[in-house]
Amino acid sequence: MITIASILAAGPVMPVIVLERTEDAVPLAQALVDGGVRVLEVTLRTPAALDCVRAIRNHVPQALVGVGTLLSVGQIDAARDAGAVFGVSPGVTRALLAHATELGFPMLPGAMTPSDVMAALDAGYTTMKFFPAAQAGGVEMLKAFAGPFPGVSFCPTGGIDAVSALRYLALKNVACVGGSWLAPADLVTAKNWDEITKRARAASALRHAA
Repeated sequence: MITIASILAAGPVMPVIVLERTEDAVPLAQALVDGGVRVLEVTLRTPAALDCVRAIRNHVPQALVGVGTLLSVGQIDAARDAGAVFGVSPGVTRALLAHATELGFPMLPGAMTPSDVMAALDAGYTTMKFFPAAQAGGVEMLKAFAGPFPGVSFCPTGGIDAVSALRYLALKNVACVGGSWLAPADLVTAKNWDEITKRARAASALRHAA
């Protein structure tokens, strides 16, 4: 059974991807997979996002592709219909998490405050996205969370780069980090797949370095 914990355990970095063109989805996903990064979060911020997820599922079977920026129950349904194997939300609502649980859809809810963490715990979730990480206190905040929430693991996302990722990955309550530096818009627009593969290889080695 695929769980959100097992998905995040597949690698130290989950790229946060914004795709404007469906034609870029497959070569981008293949470039990341070639670099050892299999877990991909395609954000629901463009009209092309769900078509990109479908293309990746159909043509890059090694990838574990999920949909991010899920804000509603309907968006969870749309993500599943497109072939997403997990979902990511920037925050927590009871309806969102209840629907994901009912469907058996692996979900990574967003949490920024102790109250957010408690709400997610109340809904049965012990793995969460810490967002926006840099703005919400970063490494020091996650250290503070470790005391009252010893059974919770996090995927910090927001304002993280290849350098700061190491500091997060050194924490025991961090499962992986999310970041946009692997596939930024300028490299995707330029179709510089070789550079993206290079960044993915470096990202794949971060857990060992931490």
